[in-house]
Amino acid sequence: MNNVNGSVVGSSSGSGDGSAPRRNSKRPKYSRFTQQELPACKPILTPKWVISVFTLIGVVFVPIGVASLMASNDVVEIVDRYDNVCVPLNMTNDKVAYIQNNETDKSCTRTLEVVPKHMSQPIYVYYQLDNFYQNHRRYVKSRNDAQLRKKSQENETSGCDPEKRTKDGAPIVPCGLIAWSLFNDTYIFAIGNKNLTVNKKGISWKSDRDHKFGKDVLPKNFQSGPLIGGGTLDATKPLSEQEDLIVWMRTAALPTFRKLYGKIEQDLNAGDVITVTLENNYNTYSFSGKKKLVLSTSSWLGGKNDFLGIAYLAVGGLCFFLAVAFTIVYLVKPRKLGDPSYLSWNRNPAGH
Repeated sequence: MNNVNGSVVGSSSGSGDGSAPRRNSKRPKYSRFTQQELPACKPILTPKWVISVFTLIGVVFVPIGVASLMASNDVVEIVDRYDNVCVPLNMTNDKVAYIQNNETDKSCTRTLEVVPKHMSQPIYVYYQLDNFYQNHRRYVKSRNDAQLRKKSQENETSGCDPEKRTKDGAPIVPCGLIAWSLFNDTYIFAIGNKNLTVNKKGISWKSDRDHKFGKDVLPKNFQSGPLIGGGTLDATKPLSEQEDLIVWMRTAALPTFRKLYGKIEQDLNAGDVITVTLENNYNTYSFSGKKKLVLSTSSWLGGKNDFLGIAYLAVGGLCFFLAVAFTIVYLVKPRKLGDPSYLSWNRNPAGH
């Protein structure tokens, strides 16, 4: 009887294991990586560590901020806005008509502020435009890089709308809105009766001259339409040598920007009075823009910019303040690291 029962039980158990469906588990395959069991650094932020880190950041950041501010203060910068004053008195109420009239004399003479202190060469000459959105999507895309690089691609004008071809169907080189709106104000500088030479060589990026603008690509049909957007180009010079165009076509990310016009390669002394004879040709009145002329020296950090130094000083000062505050708290009211009495259920056992 026992043997019979045993055989019956055994057979039923065996048949159950063979016929029962296997469970499909969604549990992922075990690995130390998926279960986040790999060795890892788990620092314990003790008060001494926190105070030391904040102090170290302050010690590093504050001197960098001071050095940055000193470098920025060493930069001498002269800024002169001229778009609002280089308009005849009888045209101040209709500046757009003045700037669009090709028969009107656009010359203007400005006396810049007295040079505040010695300016060592090279002195960079910039023009600054305000409220000019070179980052507009349609404006940024209105160019053809293949046409700019190779003479064989001069008929390639895709993407250059609306300045891609003349009425006769001939391609415009360079095509597009960016080139069409080339800045065309000019400046002549003088101290007394002596003119200052402005060097316009090497003002663009070398990589742009070598790789983005072809040495065999010459301007064709440029600014030949009824509506002139900006400056013209020398049809006998390849685009790689027309650095004003190269500088202009590196579009700015913000509506207020400066672009390099040239370099004055001689020192200016404190007290010098600079006279500028300029041609106010570029139309910024249609979009309420502003034009400024900027003369600036440079430092190891670049141009004049106080933001970086102030930012370093602010972060370093804040870290020093936090280090001192944590030190006072640690000394006045210390606590044992990992003390379980500070747990919420131990501090208020009745409410747990």
